[in-house]
Amino acid sequence: MNDHVLLRPVAEDDLPFVERLRTDPELAGPFLWEGWFDPGRFRRRWQSDGMLGEDTGTLLVVRGGDRLGLVSYRRLTPAARTWCWSIGISLMPGARGMGAGTRAQRLLVEYLFAHTPVHRIQAETDVDNVAEQRALEKAGFTREGVMRGYSFLGGRYHDEVLYSVLRPDPRPA
Repeated sequence: MNDHVLLRPVAEDDLPFVERLRTDPELAGPFLWEGWFDPGRFRRRWQSDGMLGEDTGTLLVVRGGDRLGLVSYRRLTPAARTWCWSIGISLMPGARGMGAGTRAQRLLVEYLFAHTPVHRIQAETDVDNVAEQRALEKAGFTREGVMRGYSFLGGRYHDEVLYSVLRPDPRPA
């Protein structure tokens, strides 16, 4: 069933979906709800670069004609002359827990390794987000450790688990 999950660029008629998923606390869920921010930022970003810039990008996760969520990536520069991608995912509640997130993250890794010279792709997730940790591991990521007080949500700092996949790492079947 999840083999039909695909990634595609965000189209203009997808923008209301993107805005709802990223600004509705019920849809964003407890690990991604960052509070109320300007929902027009998504349209401005799309008008600027189609949400596919040099340092950051967003792709829609779809199955057939159904929009399931988003995957995103942003460039991080951990040291001079080196950089990596940090990826994230946001799925509609009805698409969670059925393998769509694992498949979407695998597809994003394949895409980024095929179209950029990057050596490392990483992901960070809340220590309490066990479902995302399992999805990342199934997608071929290796758990590296816990980053204490790394994110701020809901009025407090949260520990995050750091995962990575390197270009030469074996890919899951």
